[in-house]
Amino acid sequence: MSAPARHWGGHLREGGAHFALWAPAQARLALRAGGHDQMMQPHGDGWFTCTAAGLRAGDAYHFVLEDGRTVPDPAARAQAGDVHGPSKLVDPAGFRWQNPGWQGRPWAEAVIYELHTGTFTPDGTFRAAIPRLAELADLGVTAIELMPIAQFPGNRGWGYDGVLPYAVHPAYGHPDDLRALVDAAHGLGLMVLLDVVYNHFGPEGNYLPLYAPDFFDPDRHTPWGAGIAWDRAPVRRFFIDNALYWLDEYRLDGLRLDAIDQIADASQPDILTELAQAVRTRFDREVHLTTEDNRNITRLHERKGDRVPLYTAEWNDDWHNAAHVIATNETAGYYRDFADNPHAHLARAMAEGFAWQGEVSPGTGAPRGQASAHLPPAAFVDFLQNHDQTGNRALGERIDALADPRAVRALRAMLLLSPHVPLLFMGEEYGETRPFLFFTDFQGDLAEAVRQGRRREFAQFGFDAQAIPDPNDPETFVASKLGWSRRTNAGAGALAWMRSLLAVRAREVTPHLGRAGGHAGRVLASAPAVVAVEWALDGAALAVLANLSDRPAPAPPAGGRAIWGEEGEGLGPWQVRARKAAP
Repeated sequence: MSAPARHWGGHLREGGAHFALWAPAQARLALRAGGHDQMMQPHGDGWFTCTAAGLRAGDAYHFVLEDGRTVPDPAARAQAGDVHGPSKLVDPAGFRWQNPGWQGRPWAEAVIYELHTGTFTPDGTFRAAIPRLAELADLGVTAIELMPIAQFPGNRGWGYDGVLPYAVHPAYGHPDDLRALVDAAHGLGLMVLLDVVYNHFGPEGNYLPLYAPDFFDPDRHTPWGAGIAWDRAPVRRFFIDNALYWLDEYRLDGLRLDAIDQIADASQPDILTELAQAVRTRFDREVHLTTEDNRNITRLHERKGDRVPLYTAEWNDDWHNAAHVIATNETAGYYRDFADNPHAHLARAMAEGFAWQGEVSPGTGAPRGQASAHLPPAAFVDFLQNHDQTGNRALGERIDALADPRAVRALRAMLLLSPHVPLLFMGEEYGETRPFLFFTDFQGDLAEAVRQGRRREFAQFGFDAQAIPDPNDPETFVASKLGWSRRTNAGAGALAWMRSLLAVRAREVTPHLGRAGGHAGRVLASAPAVVAVEWALDGAALAVLANLSDRPAPAPPAGGRAIWGEEGEGLGPWQVRARKAAP
């Protein structure tokens, strides 16, 4: 006997609500709601369902296990409180959308602004972020990307320790507050993307092992916990439905899948393929799926003509790493792979996507990456900084606090003039120098383990352990909030410069990206410290020439007219020039 509907969670229906839970380790299961318990019906394969009359939006419920313990719904749309307590029914149809006709924007127009809801504004909520959206749209940003907002333990955190992937984190607001943020963004022409974590569950508040231990693979572990058993149909359904849920009920424009290198699945099709196919089948509007994957693989991002069958783009760590080495001269850790010739690595990343395309990595001693030049430029998301590259530093320093301002300015110009899709980290537009630190809100032994683990991690690099901010100290979270006053005083010049640069991108580069194909870029012969790349785009040839050094250098020949930078025979120190010509 099969379950009538194998979709996890509690869903409102006329006159009540329907509930479904996969609990193969339980012989009996009950629903506690409305002041009493109701036995759920087994339907084979570990599924239990029931329908409860009289329940409404906002009502709380629990599942009751055989031993009497209560657990939240792992697919709860909201919690009544923390991750340990009862779940709460949500009516997705109760919100009145003001921009129901929004169909999204083409990916070629994407200029992404990554933000953490809790530190983006003093209040740290979805509603508080809304008044700031017009400033981003005016700047030239076309998409905001929210760091994970699924509920995690406590109030403060990055979101990558979530344990309830369907529930909106209550510290940020009610589900309708998120809908209001999305709606307001759409009214301003902004896409809204969401970072989702499908590779693990956080260390506190994950009750799935009590009733569904088969959800996890005992033979595989990720850096953050037990590996997920992707070969089981209920597990696949849980995550595919989650992706569809965010895109459907919140009308989001896309998802960024975190660390997919930790999603190991030998099924045919594998879970990443099946998830993307489900999204492409469901929606007939613009929906964009991006991935983070340090393996530099390309199979998920292949094109069929102008069509994107699976994933739209990949976060390009190679671009960042090469640029960071040039700006800071740091060569420890994963920067080691770029230490030998960062200018050449950056040039190759700009021209072909990945810098490492199958060569042996000095850092690991193993081959890394695949040939990527055949992908279009817009298949790569580049960045000079993001949440990882700041918050995973011992002191959370941003690039503007680390490097020569001339170097940062030059690399930022290259980022925004390239035909790759640029991503800015919140505050970058005005040169924010406040740190973005690693912060959590754990308690007891877990809090102490995180605190000491972080101190041990950086002690090996010579840091004073006591100087490492305590992730659980509320002041660490407060110190990471944006200093918006800088936008109108010390950062006003940087803001105006970036606005002008994004205007050039929108006018001169973006119109030629939608149909730009693979093998578009080539590295131009140049002096050792000069990065010079030319792309054959749709209807135009674009060249970016950059002298990333303190000394003047000769400029490689490039045709066309100047669209950015001062003209001259050579390139001055840290000078960037862009030219555009007919193809």
